[in-house]
Amino acid sequence: MSTILVTGGCGFIGRHVVEELLAAGYQVRVLDALIDQVHADAEAEVPDLVEVIRADVRDKAAVTEALQGVDGVIHLAAEVGVGQSMYEIARYVGGNDLGTAVLLESMIGLPIRRIVVASSMSVYGEGLYATDDGRTMGFIRRKAQQIRQGHWEPAGPDGERLIPVATDESKPVDLASIYALTKYAQEKQVLIFGEAYGVEAVALRLFNVFGAGQALSNPYTGVLANFASRLANGQPPTIFEDGQQRRDFVHVRDVARAFRLAYEQPSASGHVINVGSGQAYTVEEVATLLADAMGVPEIKPEIMHKARSGDIRNCFADISKARELLGFKPQYKLEDSLAPFVEWVRSTEAVDRGSEMRRQLEERGLVS
Repeated sequence: MSTILVTGGCGFIGRHVVEELLAAGYQVRVLDALIDQVHADAEAEVPDLVEVIRADVRDKAAVTEALQGVDGVIHLAAEVGVGQSMYEIARYVGGNDLGTAVLLESMIGLPIRRIVVASSMSVYGEGLYATDDGRTMGFIRRKAQQIRQGHWEPAGPDGERLIPVATDESKPVDLASIYALTKYAQEKQVLIFGEAYGVEAVALRLFNVFGAGQALSNPYTGVLANFASRLANGQPPTIFEDGQQRRDFVHVRDVARAFRLAYEQPSASGHVINVGSGQAYTVEEVATLLADAMGVPEIKPEIMHKARSGDIRNCFADISKARELLGFKPQYKLEDSLAPFVEWVRSTEAVDRGSEMRRQLEERGLVS
């Protein structure tokens, strides 16, 4: 059985990918920098039979060592977080784009068959919309002045009402944050490299991933973990805008399976593929569901009625392509998966840094 290098393999998604690959009979090696923001309160351990090289993906010597004898790469190592990317720009561009460049350069001349890279739904900007008469709008962006006035929902070019619909991979990219820019650069680097060097390359555009093992004390991690950290400390989840923005929440085990399938399926090569649940939830609905599951329904979310720079209004996944090319079918629905998530939260110490995150954004004028 082949050996796969998983960059970022000690992270939240990475650990589940490692477990998925081991269960399928692969040998696995991990490269991970184990940075404090992500791993300070997270379970960084991987099974004993997995070799772990602790190094930054920008360290070419370490990356070259990690690539020796591997047949494929799953590239997860990245800085994550829309809000933080808007003021730690060099960190995000360096970690994500330069890191990917070093990895790819180190792969030149090696007998590596396939690379799968983690991209993000953030590259879409706003998701797809339709008008009342059925026309699809693929490029919609809210105007800053409208947002400042509390007009949260985007409108059509002539002011017409728009209905959010599932977003497929044909939707034009519209980069609304530094994080989105870096993720798009990552996926394009990998696909261009694959075509040039004859390496099979796949990019998975992940929607909002949730599940046990997220870093609860990292306020720039997933929405659900952020809300759980607040609730575990008796604080209301903080929600920007009016809470009615819609997102797609996909379980980390489904995501891990998607990475294995993307590595295995011949038809996936050369494609970008959405990985989500195919379901849409409002952010306020998610906060309420989680408070109920944690037994604190009296803690209502704090609706900010302010916008965060780089955020979009609605985006949820059309996963038809994943079904077709990967044979992917989500097995975990959000509302059916909160009980085990809450059980894990209760066994973990969560330091609430949500207020710190909000202060950092406000001080830089990134909340209006």
